[in-house]
Amino acid sequence: MSTTTTSAPSPDHIMGVYNRAPLAVERGRGARLWDTSGEEYLDCVAGIATNGLGHCHPKLVEVLKEQGEKLWHVSNIFRIPGQEELAKRLTDATFADVVFFTNSGTEAIECALKTARKYHTANGQPERVDIIGFDGSFHGRSYAAINAAGNPSYVEGFGPRLPNYIQAKWGEMDALKALIEQPTTAALIFEPVQGEGGARAMPEADLDQIRAWTRENGVLLIYDEVQSGMGRTGKLFAHDWASDAAPDIMCVAKALGGGFPVGACLASAEAAKGMTVGVHGSTFGGNPLAMAVAIAAFDEIAKEETLTNVRDVAGYFAQQLNGLKDRFPDVIVDVRGKGFLIGLKLVPVNREFMGWARDHKLLVAGGGDNCVRLLPPLNLTLDEAREAVEKLEKTCEFARAKAAA
Repeated sequence: MSTTTTSAPSPDHIMGVYNRAPLAVERGRGARLWDTSGEEYLDCVAGIATNGLGHCHPKLVEVLKEQGEKLWHVSNIFRIPGQEELAKRLTDATFADVVFFTNSGTEAIECALKTARKYHTANGQPERVDIIGFDGSFHGRSYAAINAAGNPSYVEGFGPRLPNYIQAKWGEMDALKALIEQPTTAALIFEPVQGEGGARAMPEADLDQIRAWTRENGVLLIYDEVQSGMGRTGKLFAHDWASDAAPDIMCVAKALGGGFPVGACLASAEAAKGMTVGVHGSTFGGNPLAMAVAIAAFDEIAKEETLTNVRDVAGYFAQQLNGLKDRFPDVIVDVRGKGFLIGLKLVPVNREFMGWARDHKLLVAGGGDNCVRLLPPLNLTLDEAREAVEKLEKTCEFARAKAAA
């Protein structure tokens, strides 16, 4: 007779693809997180811009409990009323006519890329397959998504690169125009405000110009608003700041579910003309549980008071963080981003700075170009913003002392 011995749970049994911080979280409320030892932190990561209303928002908790006792999952072979309700909210608020629901931003990107190529096939131009992306972009971790972004660290080691994915240089408008004008170009995909790429915001005039070029050349414009959308910049979507830059296809996720896994690919009826019965689908996408929570999250985020709060508190952040940059030029090189998608380009290594901030009970995210990102919940109060700035100031003082030691 054999006996089985068990050991305590260990991170050793988790696939080692994450460079995790030494912090085991236990519970959260609003903009606060507590670890398993009871230490309290001000959370300016928010699940990487996902907990748009903070942790355990009471309205989302109530809806989750209510729906959890009714119906979790059914197949998409049936009508799911929650999908129809959320789709109406999204189409009423945007350029879009139709929506496909997913479980994540990555899946929304996959749907967008397939939609773009199917559109040109339906138009009798199957040779239009090239997808243009930007350097520094991030569109998720699926094979098509990493090829669309082209980040070498994400595509190396996975075999040959997918063909017909082209990277443009951020900010090089003349070169971008030449790529858009190529007869094999199907679509351009990019984030109006880059997240992982270092919180780089596309100028509003450039958004309008790019939209004009894509229209002139029959190229579909895809926005990845997975991180920049759902109120993060102070408007419902980041491209709303421009005058005439609505896309043909848009991907949203993260804050759409307020922390519950849900994503969506939005499209105009024209762009979606090739997406006919059987060409795409999802097992869990648009399940009743996700739809109930996302409807509640959307309604809270879309409120003008929520968006006004982002704009007002973001203005305070911009003033104070630029003040820190002036006082600590040996620590902060640049303040970037838009609204509550804030980037600080640093002199010290960003991952070290994240650890020092954590020691001062402030949680911030990493980013490209040696940046850290502040991605607080959209309902962060002015007092909490002041607290975040105070903790950042102490972190900068520590960084300066560390460099002088």
